[in-house]
Amino acid sequence: LEPVRRRPGMYIGGTDDKAMHHLFAEVIDNSMDEAVAGHATFIDVELSADGYLTVTDNGRGIPVDPHPKFKKPALEVIMTTLHSGGKFDSKVYETSGGLHGVGVSVVNALSDHLEVEVARGRQLYRQRFSRGIPVSGLEHLGEVHNRRGTRTRFHPDEQIFGKGAAFEPARLYRMTRSKAYLFGGVEIRWTCDPSLIKGKDTTPAKAEFHFPGGLKDYLKATLGDEFQVTREVFAGKSDKQGGHGSLEWAVTWFGGDGFLNSYCNTIPTAEGGTHEAGFRNVLTRGLRAYADLIGNKRASIITSEDVMISAAGMLSVFIREPEFVGQTKDRLATIEAMRIVETALRDPFDHWLADNPQEGSKLLDWVIARADERVKRRQEKEVSRKSAVRKLRLPGKLADCTQNAAAGAELFIVEGDSAGGSAKQARDRASQAVLPLRGKILNVASAGNDKLAANQQISDLVQALGCGTRSKYRDEDLRYD
Repeated sequence: LEPVRRRPGMYIGGTDDKAMHHLFAEVIDNSMDEAVAGHATFIDVELSADGYLTVTDNGRGIPVDPHPKFKKPALEVIMTTLHSGGKFDSKVYETSGGLHGVGVSVVNALSDHLEVEVARGRQLYRQRFSRGIPVSGLEHLGEVHNRRGTRTRFHPDEQIFGKGAAFEPARLYRMTRSKAYLFGGVEIRWTCDPSLIKGKDTTPAKAEFHFPGGLKDYLKATLGDEFQVTREVFAGKSDKQGGHGSLEWAVTWFGGDGFLNSYCNTIPTAEGGTHEAGFRNVLTRGLRAYADLIGNKRASIITSEDVMISAAGMLSVFIREPEFVGQTKDRLATIEAMRIVETALRDPFDHWLADNPQEGSKLLDWVIARADERVKRRQEKEVSRKSAVRKLRLPGKLADCTQNAAAGAELFIVEGDSAGGSAKQARDRASQAVLPLRGKILNVASAGNDKLAANQQISDLVQALGCGTRSKYRDEDLRYD
């Protein structure tokens, strides 16, 4: 596990707070895999005053038998060796969300103390680790009755995450709650020491989550009293929950900025992927087909952007051996996922629109209105851009921002083309412009007006700002905020 400690960013995406909380995600994902596979019914999450986090489930328990290849207990091999877990064998899990055997060993490598208890076959076992190295052998603690599963207790290593690094109760609480929504067959119990909940933090010290209604409940709770275009949420799930190719979805349209929260095998895919592409495609095609059915010809202009710009959506898919972009699984790359989503949603969405004609027409009108706004914005932008180009010749080295309004726009002046190239790659193209200039342009204190006017660097800067100089200066023409 030494490579994990040398370059943790390759495995958990960095060493910041987000990466540290990803350790919790890996541990609870293993417990969720047990629940989805039908072997666990509850998961306990406990944050102690000493900063230790404990995750307990009543699944089958990590195997403890001697490993045939390594001649060590299987538990020790799984906790100390990359790619050694059960997620590589489709017979063990039809669908899984853990990092394919990488996850729990990475958590072990990046924790200054980790302890695993396994109740399996009416026997209780324990092993302790520090920074990925066993500090005890596999201990047999005796017989246990009415208990089975895995209990993992760990503390993030300050050598990796910085002095004083600590889990945030509010973030852990949100992550825990979202897992319960993703699988209705599991109950998750949350406990946090009250001394850790400070200031305006409203995180409860204790809570229980069990949502048989799944994503539909989650969506309703998220939107609250927000205005919604349709009375009914379009929601559903496939028959075999948790099996390969199964999925659950919920979507409605409202007056705010749209969002689509997606998951694969209970893992949040913050950067989307092929399953989201299938979701957008099927909703867009379904609305166009419905428009053809009722003879609404204006729907020909709608795009997936118009459909999703004010959509509030939740999508959860379960697929065997998913392919992700990066170790932290922020983006799903499995091509088959697009086909699975499109096939599963096509008929239900068509039927939902046909069975609710008033709601369907209302939604169609709403989406067409969004399309009209988009077309109008594009036309205004084209006119504005043409006018600006006619009035102003911008310097060639300026990497301008895409927005036309000065409000919120920024100009970064950087020294040299090399720094300019780096800044251009890192900027927000919508609102940030970059102008590379050479250092020590001109000593304006001693230079005359002629020399000032003849200097190309200053001329470029004046042109980029757009507000003129001296008697021709107009504050309202300044192109940046």
